[in-house]
Amino acid sequence: MSSILPTATLGRTGLEVTRLGFGAGHRRAMTDKEMNAQLNAVLDAGINFIDTANDYGNSEEMIGRYLHHRRDEFVLATKCGCHPDGHIWTRENAFRGLHQSLERLRVDSVDIMQLHNPTVAQCEQGELVQALQDMRSQGKVRWIGMSTTLPHLPTYLSWDVFDAYQIPYSALERDHEDWLTTTAQAGAGTIIRGGVALGKPGVGLGQSDRWQAFNEAGLDELKQSGESDTSFVLRYTLTHPDVHTNIVGTTNPAHLAENAQAALAGPLSREVYAEAKERLDRIGVSPA
Repeated sequence: MSSILPTATLGRTGLEVTRLGFGAGHRRAMTDKEMNAQLNAVLDAGINFIDTANDYGNSEEMIGRYLHHRRDEFVLATKCGCHPDGHIWTRENAFRGLHQSLERLRVDSVDIMQLHNPTVAQCEQGELVQALQDMRSQGKVRWIGMSTTLPHLPTYLSWDVFDAYQIPYSALERDHEDWLTTTAQAGAGTIIRGGVALGKPGVGLGQSDRWQAFNEAGLDELKQSGESDTSFVLRYTLTHPDVHTNIVGTTNPAHLAENAQAALAGPLSREVYAEAKERLDRIGVSPA
């Protein structure tokens, strides 16, 4: 088995990203020592795509502090629109977030700036596309993206302005499965969140009702010997040919290593993938 993580080209950005990325929105308090070790372990594992956001606690600050000396080793994506009082969809707040993020991350620019899940109406009213384009023209971001879901995704795609889309998807959340192909065919990069359904309850933060579908579909019967449920779901996500990178967050070093091994194991076989889809369809977990 190769020790080099598989990569994909992130749509029109031309960025070569590892198909396993890292979501840096840590969900438990970590000491500085733990954070330093975790972030460097991500790069040591060969992951070269890190996703964060202006409202992910001290995530940006920690990336700036502990990965500044390795900046040329990874693609950096963050998000704007966030505010201590929630999300505020104005140009002023978008730029406030940008400047704060740059300072925290200790960089002059980020590779991808994403809007953090506004509705179409909010995006239009706040003239947010123009704000992102202005950030790019000022050299503070290289590419612009949108973190979104249905029903907004089709409208955003029709605008043909975003270089990458962050979309939720896994074997247990298949609403966007066919839309990933539409997105990639439009030339945009696809960044997946929730690709392991947040992990099994008791192991990760996944929802019990969603993971119940794993059992109802009998997906356990399709796993390789010794493979965890989470690893199988991750490999299902990575089997989709139009998934460019799949950001998975964890604060557990063992889970990080397990995710990397799952990515190295490669896609599910054609037969197993088809059988998994059929079983999920049968219990009503199917594309929108």
